[in-house]
Amino acid sequence: MLLDQGGRIYHANRVAHSTFGDALGAVIRHPAVQSVLATLTPETGVVTRVELDVPVRRIVQVTFRKWSERFASDIGWVDGVLAVLEDCSEVEVVDRMRADFVAYASHELRTPLASLIGFIETLQGPASDDPAAQQQFLAVMAAQAARMERLIERLLYLSRVQRLEHMRPNDLVAAQDIMDRLLEDSQILIRSSDAKLILLPTDEDLFFPADEDQIVQVLLNLVENALKYAGPEIEIRVGIVADNGRGVEISVSDNGRGVDTQHVPRLTERFYRVEGRVTASQSGTGLGLAIVKHIVDRHGGRLRIESAPGKGMTCRIWLPKAS
Repeated sequence: MLLDQGGRIYHANRVAHSTFGDALGAVIRHPAVQSVLATLTPETGVVTRVELDVPVRRIVQVTFRKWSERFASDIGWVDGVLAVLEDCSEVEVVDRMRADFVAYASHELRTPLASLIGFIETLQGPASDDPAAQQQFLAVMAAQAARMERLIERLLYLSRVQRLEHMRPNDLVAAQDIMDRLLEDSQILIRSSDAKLILLPTDEDLFFPADEDQIVQVLLNLVENALKYAGPEIEIRVGIVADNGRGVEISVSDNGRGVDTQHVPRLTERFYRVEGRVTASQSGTGLGLAIVKHIVDRHGGRLRIESAPGKGMTCRIWLPKAS
């Protein structure tokens, strides 16, 4: 980018616009950047690091150097500053993901691993000659192993979502295609339950910028959550509608048992679970809604969850139209 001494942007090249978009102004207004611009001299180049938290966390390294007086005079400028921006978000996210993965995995895997070790010791000792006990323990061990497998898969998926979170998707997807894929991919979940999935009519001409695979994953996570926590014989309604030309609203609602409003703000936290909401056999990974939140953030959208005891749960996702 080309700036004046006060930070006004004269020019930003195509790569700067495509990489940072509206965040360009936020980078230049950052106090660390303003401090550098106020003290920059022709003899020195300065490198500073900028951290942006809104709408998603981004790490930007900015290198500043003043234009030479000869160049400035040739193009009619009194002075000028060249700013070279490097997006370091992915490197920082990868480093943080490694630490998070070890911390979360070690914490969450400790309980099922302890159970497996205990059962193995029992099978090798007191139950070594008890076929009935062996079958019982093996069934529990299989369930614990499946739980660990689901946890690791969710952690890896969450890591991939976070790695791409600062990259806004631009592909146009059709709302009807999303609904068709949801209907197909959710069959196994619905078939093994007594719930009813209702897909509301969708405008065939409704398109919006999104990562189709991730939006389908969002809907699958929300449907799975309803199946797991809402109670027996529920109805799950899914809809995608236009929002007055500003974007689209995706909604997933159920008529199940709901949760106390005090829990709602924390439902998207990793590993947050509402005590007593499910049995041990139904227990999930606590990552489904966290994945939903990160995907919505990547799309520049907003997630709103509404629930109360006995009134079910409704998740509304607003996604902006193409810029």
